[in-house]
Amino acid sequence: MNFPTTEATQETYRGIDRWPSGQILSAIVAAQVQAVAAVEAAVPVLALAGDVVAERMRRGGRLIYAGAGSSGLMAQVDALELPGTYGISADRVPVLLAGGDAALLEIPSEAEDDREAATAAVVGLAVGPLDTLIALSASGRTPYAVAALLAAKARGALTIGVACNGQTPLLEAADHAVLLATPPEVVAGSTRMNAGTAQKCALNMLSTLIGIRLGHVYDGLMVNLQADNIKLRGRAVRIVAQACAIDEARAGDLLARAEGEIKTAIVLNGFAEGTPADARARLAEHAGDIRAALAC
Repeated sequence: MNFPTTEATQETYRGIDRWPSGQILSAIVAAQVQAVAAVEAAVPVLALAGDVVAERMRRGGRLIYAGAGSSGLMAQVDALELPGTYGISADRVPVLLAGGDAALLEIPSEAEDDREAATAAVVGLAVGPLDTLIALSASGRTPYAVAALLAAKARGALTIGVACNGQTPLLEAADHAVLLATPPEVVAGSTRMNAGTAQKCALNMLSTLIGIRLGHVYDGLMVNLQADNIKLRGRAVRIVAQACAIDEARAGDLLARAEGEIKTAIVLNGFAEGTPADARARLAEHAGDIRAALAC
């Protein structure tokens, strides 16, 4: 029988249930390495999509994720990290998860077939032409993901499809088709493993590129970090110190003047006579780009 790659079995794993535990785990690691390596082929399309999405977000658009099961959970994890890491507000990176919030505690398998719910969720978010919807499905056929992508496309949004099988409805319908050609799973059909790892890797790449293009990264530092706990306040001081090549005491003083805003503190350091208001104005003039603000 012909199965999609994500459902296929491999002779390599025949008898795995009788293998020593260490050998089983080594096989899983090897498969995960292959899964991540498969993402390399998607770099060109991810690069193009990331640049386009960042430009749309600069104009007020949102990055909307959609998925079911493990794919939806990968999307949820990625989206949840963006407000704290890059200061992108949560309402600009919403997630349409099959089964709703309840699926975060227990995944209802039937929810992935609910096309109507996906369409209604897209309509409920008032998805529009500046928005981007990225739909994820290991198989490339999950009804919820495909319906969400089609509904968003019908409303003028840019669409990105991420799947681990080629020539599938999700990839064929997407404006940007991201094929992650992962190897068959160690446990056939358990796409939380190879497929899930590759999907999370691709999302890491895409959202990080978007954060960089939006000006939220400077010399590899998270300069739009939301420092709202002890650990992150300490990190904010170190970021300013490193970015400005100054000691932490001076960095702390700058952050205090900037009311905790890392970008403002860095720009403020570059203009001895400037005020926090001046630094904010420079950043606003250059869409939050530190290099441009310092150069003017």
